Amino acid sequence: MPKIEVNETMFYELAGTNGKGWKTREEFEDALTCAKAELDEDSDKNLPESERVLKIELNDTNRPDLWGTAGCARQLRVYSSGAKPEYPFFSLPCTTQKAAYTVKVEKSVQQVRPYLAGFIAKGKSISDPLLRDMIQTQEKLAWNFGRKRRSISMGLYRVSPVKWPIIYKGVDPNSVSFVPLQWDVPLTPTEILRQHPKGKEFAFILEHKPVHPFLTDSQGGVLSYPPIINSADIGAVQVGDSEIFVELTGTDITLVTLAASIVACDLADNGFTIEPVEIQYEYDTPFGRNIVYPYYFQEPVFCSLARIEKFLGEKLNADECVQALARMGVKAEKGKGTERRQTVEDEGITAWPPEYRNDFLHAADVAEDVMIGRRLSSFKPERPADSTVGRLLPVTLFSRQVKEIFIGMGYQEMIYNYLGSRKHLVDNMCPTTSKAGQQITDEVVRRIIRIANPMTENYEYVRDSVIASLMESESVSSHSVYPHKIFEIGKIAYRDNSEKNPKDSTGTITRQYAGFLHADKEANFNTAAGLLQTLFYYLSREYDVEESGDQRFIPGRAAAVLYKGRRIGVFGEIHPKVLENWDITVPCTAGEIDLDMLYS
Repeated sequence: MPKIEVNETMFYELAGTNGKGWKTREEFEDALTCAKAELDEDSDKNLPESERVLKIELNDTNRPDLWGTAGCARQLRVYSSGAKPEYPFFSLPCTTQKAAYTVKVEKSVQQVRPYLAGFIAKGKSISDPLLRDMIQTQEKLAWNFGRKRRSISMGLYRVSPVKWPIIYKGVDPNSVSFVPLQWDVPLTPTEILRQHPKGKEFAFILEHKPVHPFLTDSQGGVLSYPPIINSADIGAVQVGDSEIFVELTGTDITLVTLAASIVACDLADNGFTIEPVEIQYEYDTPFGRNIVYPYYFQEPVFCSLARIEKFLGEKLNADECVQALARMGVKAEKGKGTERRQTVEDEGITAWPPEYRNDFLHAADVAEDVMIGRRLSSFKPERPADSTVGRLLPVTLFSRQVKEIFIGMGYQEMIYNYLGSRKHLVDNMCPTTSKAGQQITDEVVRRIIRIANPMTENYEYVRDSVIASLMESESVSSHSVYPHKIFEIGKIAYRDNSEKNPKDSTGTITRQYAGFLHADKEANFNTAAGLLQTLFYYLSREYDVEESGDQRFIPGRAAAVLYKGRRIGVFGEIHPKVLENWDITVPCTAGEIDLDMLYS
């Protein structure tokens, strides 16, 4: 979980306590619960007040707005006062707003790092604690939220040397040069990736790209080489500067826009005046070609009172819910509406996420904020009405039996995340780039579940197969002595609207699967067939097989597993193209079985 270090005095002032903080540590820790945070380490009281640092651990990765001093303090301030902060400098999709500053985004950068957001902050001198906090926010957003700068990176620049408009473009990495931060001589982008410490650290993002992103002013003055390093001139913000340009670039316009909104709100809370910057694209984006930042893009979410009662176990009226959400900084109105995936209107509340948040994916998220805003201590504890005895589900006991058999056959158990990237779960498992292969990919995309607003591309999809997870392990295990024999028993899920009760259908099905993989130069179809035969023998179950057309396997060397006339799995030799996609150089056999169907 993210941890932040905050200057004690600055944090207390932003939290609305006039720099005095809370009377006791216990009161402070209780106040932090509204931000799902804990005091990891108190400040050293032997130090001068201006040098004292609090270490806070945040337990919600869906709230990057809390990963800085101003954001975390804002939540505590709003929670105690119920007063929602106002940020009038945001532009809206339905309004036309002018900006005195412009950034032109050329088409040359579209394929490498296509999106940019930015704004001007002025009117206050930057102190040392504030500069440290800005750098911390920059790193937290870029590292945690931005996938080590892949999806998001952030730069800070002095405004006075900049000749507007700024140009964001793609360049040949050997055609330009500038003096980067912490360096004395000019380097080209290629040389930066090979010689500069930051270049070496983040070379993996751009080293194989034919065109690299570059940020200059209208007279060619270099601001930065995003997402690697700023220039030593314009990009060197220092204590005492009072006018800065904040820029964020990335590969996902929603994430870039949200990160820009977070930083703008943080600086506004610190006393800066925020002035907009217009980003002019030479190509289409999801938000249009001309966007004035900071930009409010979030959509309202409706939650019925019935759902709130179901989740919280207590009947609340609409006014109580609106008041509770106000303490979380959320604007809300009561009235009738329709929840997502529902068609019938119901009494409830419509919530508009604050400018610095985009974590309302479902009505359940609104209900959660109502719960926190109402105070957990306000809910009366109740004894369970039913007397139950905790025990494992029968299918869990059955899964353990399957696990013991695999281990007995010399297989090593693996445990994986249920979320993954499109590359791993879809693209790498497609054996061909032909038209037929594209049709297969399209079918998988229609079946697989995608997260609405993933934190990173690495956890964007819910896996619909165990085999992809096993292939990922094999792809990084070439240094180990063969044969490699691994298995996993875990959940998979996929889209399906054919459930018996459409009213209660979620549109998805979750199943318990067992998957296995055998990598060795001698591995073949008979290897997998022998394993299945042994497994079913020790489970005392009969099965049949029939030819399978599963494109992940070599044609003619794959079979579907039938149990009581129903297909419950597949096994065979992995297709050479799939092996190539994963950079695997030895033959592999693999398979997977639906344990829910096998147990029934």
